[in-house]
This record gives sequence, C-alpha cells and structure tokens, in this order.
Amino acid sequence: MERLFRYTLTLLIGTVAICQFIQVITRYLFETPIMGLEEAAIIPTIWLYILGSVNASREDTQIRANVLDIFLKTERARALLQAIADTVSIVVSVWLTLWAWDYFTYALRVDKETPTLYLPTIVYESALFIGLVLMIAFTLWHLLRNLGFLFGIRQRPDHAPEDPDYPETSEVHEFRVLTDSQKDSSHD
Repeated sequence: MERLFRYTLTLLIGTVAICQFIQVITRYLFETPIMGLEEAAIIPTIWLYILGSVNASREDTQIRANVLDIFLKTERARALLQAIADTVSIVVSVWLTLWAWDYFTYALRVDKETPTLYLPTIVYESALFIGLVLMIAFTLWHLLRNLGFLFGIRQRPDHAPEDPDYPETSEVHEFRVLTDSQKDSSHD
C-alpha cells in the first residue's frame, strides 16, 4: 500500500508540475497558451489533493492539535484520546460523505463535459466521494486498533509512543541525523 501511494502521488505531482511548466513556457515565452491544458491539468491536481489526504489518513498523520497529549502521561490515556478523536473524525467524515454522495450522483446524472476538450467531468468530480470513503476506512482502521489496545487485544497502541516533553517529529529526526553526521565527520 505504501508503494502504491508513493508512486501514484509522485506521478500526479509530476504531471501537475509538467503541465504548469509547459503552460508557463508557452504562455509567457512563446505568448501562445495551449488551449485545454488547464482543463486537463485539473484532473491530476484534484486527485493529488484528495489522494494526499487519503494517504495522510492511512498514515494517521493528518494535521491535528495534540495539546492534550502533553498533559497525558500514560499510553492508555493517549490511546483513549486518539480513539475519541478518530470517532469524531469518522462522524464528520460520514456527514461530508453524504454530501459528496449527493454531488456524485448529481454529476453522474448531469453527465457534464469540460468546455474545450470535452472530457467527462465525473473523472475529477468523483474524487471527493471516493477519497472520503477511503479516509473513513483508514480512520476506522486506526480507531479499531486503538480500541483493541484499550480493551487489551493489542499490546501496543496504534500511535507511536513519544515523550511529551520531547516529541519526536520529522524535524527532530532530521536534526538528529544532521548532528550525528557532523559528529562522525569531526572525528575523522
């Protein structure tokens, strides 16, 4: 699953970047924009946003304010807080998914096309509904794993244990790698 998301998101971001690069070159250098390129670029752009959110749900790395984690001392208390947060996320996501379903069925019924290339708009209008369904599935997975820890079925919580006084972030990890490599080079 990790590899699928990595390659898909890389392909999408590469496609968006190439489309934007071509549009800038043709519009400002050659003063002749390519008609329909922006229409075509919207498809990978929207899927990139939605699948990026799905990937964050899969990794359980959505942006959140973990202020209460600082005050909680036990893994059990943190798992309970995470289970509550996952439950709220699922409720809100289900509510949004119902709206997205209404829009998806409307888009299917209307069968719109883009104005220049005549591409079916359902290709990108379906992204929100599909993405929300996947986000609910991954959040539900994390909720079940946290509940499994709370009820003694699992040995470890779904989230990585961390010291609230010294949280482990990607920046801390990068700093540690840099300082370790500097220590190694200074001893040579």
